[in-house]
Amino acid sequence: MSLRGVLLDLDGTLFDHQAAADAGVRAWLPSIGLPATDEAVARWTALEEPHLAAWRAGTISYAEQRRRRLRDFLGTDGSDAELDDVFAGYLRHYEAAWRAFDDAADALRMIAAAGLRAAVLTNGSTVQQNKKLDRTGLSGLVGPVFTVDGLGVAKPDPEAFRRACRSWGLAPGEVLSVGDNHALDVVAARAAGLHAAHLDRPGRGPLDEPCRLSSLRELSSCPVWP
Repeated sequence: MSLRGVLLDLDGTLFDHQAAADAGVRAWLPSIGLPATDEAVARWTALEEPHLAAWRAGTISYAEQRRRRLRDFLGTDGSDAELDDVFAGYLRHYEAAWRAFDDAADALRMIAAAGLRAAVLTNGSTVQQNKKLDRTGLSGLVGPVFTVDGLGVAKPDPEAFRRACRSWGLAPGEVLSVGDNHALDVVAARAAGLHAAHLDRPGRGPLDEPCRLSSLRELSSCPVWP
C-alpha cells in the first residue's frame, strides 16, 4: 500500500510550544507580582500535563484544567471568573511568543511536492490549535486538523489515529505519522497500523528507531517515502 498522507503532530513538531510557553510565563509572572525564576518556570511547566491529561480523559473541561493548574501553582483559590482572568494574562504573553519551527513550512511544501496530503493530529483544543496554525502562517499548508474535541479520544490511544484516518478517507497503511513524542506519535501510531517517524530534535530518543529525524526537512529519508 503506497503512502498517500502525512499526519503531523502540532506542539513540538510544527509549532514550538515549549519556547512560547517559557517566554510567556517569564513575561507573565512579574505582572502578577511573582519573580520569573527558573524554579517557577519549571514548576509551571510541570503542572501542565497532569491537568491536560484529565481534560483529554473527559473528566474536566478545558477551562477547568487551566483553573486547576493555576490553583496548584499559586497555592490559592478563587472564583472561576477570577482564575480565568489571571490565566488570560498568561495567555496573552504565551500567544505573543508563538512561532513555527523554521523547518515546518519547508516540510509541508515538500509533502505537497511529493503528491501527498498533509493533516494535523493534536491533543490540543480545536480553537487554540487552529489559531496557532493561522497565526504562524501554516494553516494554508495543511488540510484537516484532528483534535480531541472532534475525535473524542486522544493520543496515545491508537483509536485517535484510526478515527483521524477514517475522517480523512485514508487507510492507516497509507499514512505516515510524524511527531516529537515517541510514545504518543510513533508507538501509538504503529499500533493503529500507520507508518511512523520520530522527530527527535534534541537527539535523546531511542537509537534503534528505524525512522529517526533531527529535522522535518529529513522526511524524505523515511523508508516509506515515495
